[in-house]
Amino acid sequence: MTKKLKILRHKKGACDSYYEEFSYEMTNDSDTVATALTKINEDVYVGWECNCLQKKCGACAMRINGIPKLACSAKLAKLGDEITLEPLMKFPVIEDLIVDRSAMYENLDAIKTWFDDKARGNGDTMDNAYEASRCLQCGCCLEVCPNFMVEGRFFGMASAVPASRIIGQLEKDSKSDIAKLYKRHIYEGCGKSLACRNICPAGIEIENLLINSNATAVWKRFQRRGKK
Repeated sequence: MTKKLKILRHKKGACDSYYEEFSYEMTNDSDTVATALTKINEDVYVGWECNCLQKKCGACAMRINGIPKLACSAKLAKLGDEITLEPLMKFPVIEDLIVDRSAMYENLDAIKTWFDDKARGNGDTMDNAYEASRCLQCGCCLEVCPNFMVEGRFFGMASAVPASRIIGQLEKDSKSDIAKLYKRHIYEGCGKSLACRNICPAGIEIENLLINSNATAVWKRFQRRGKK
């Protein structure tokens, strides 16, 4: 079966983008967008990122028929005869399907998603911590979020998910700093549209993590202040 791939091309340093069409002959039903791009690159260079190709790293995230997905898990057999590939639109384009996601990593640094102190977890928080640890940092959730903008104050779920892991594990006296950052960069900017809920390639239960983090970082602290 022949598939037509319509790829949005953007050369380094160029101002304009354009679509270029390629044909790919499927070898079996397990062929993915990553399979096709690898084959195309044997003859014509198309810029795209990949690493594990096993749905574990998030490097190959792109828009596939207008929806952010991982190229390594997007099977061609399920995508129609003509498939449009575009870079994630929320980030600056470097080349073809490669974007600069450094803003996402800078946000992670700004919200301090690491442990400075010893932490303990009980059964409930450990379950949430494990769920949050599955985040691939691919940026798909940010792509569909109506509130996220590069250099904006709202960091989106790509920061909220890792932050939820830290918030749940820290001792009560150690939560203050990250709780303040969470409130400023996640809670106050999230419009609760939950557009990200069904887009996560890892299938993370984003809504559940958001509810627990909001309760721990915002509402419980607000209630404690009210009792003083």
